Amino acid sequence: MDIPPLPAPTSGPKATLTRDQALHAKARELETAFLSEMLAHTGLDAAAQEMGGGIGEEQFGSFLRQEQARLMVERGGIGLAEQLFRSLSERAA
Repeated sequence: MDIPPLPAPTSGPKATLTRDQALHAKARELETAFLSEMLAHTGLDAAAQEMGGGIGEEQFGSFLRQEQARLMVERGGIGLAEQLFRSLSERAA
C-alpha cells in the first residue's frame, strides 16, 4: 500500500505569517531556550528534591523550566528576543 505524502499547508498559522512575524517567533523561541537553560543552572529546583526527587522529577523538570521560560518571554522576557529580532531582520534585509 502506497501512502502519498501530505500536501504542504496552504492555510493556517504557518502559511499566513509574514517574514517579520516568523523572525519574531524564532527570536522568542531562542530567548525561551536561553532562559530555560539559565533556569536549569540557578538551583531553584533544589528545594523540590526535599519532596522526594527521584528519576521522574529529574526527567520532567526540564518541561517545567521550559514552560516557565516560555511564560517569562510571553510576559516580556529580558529583551533578548527583541535584540535577536533586530539582528535577524537586518541580516535578512
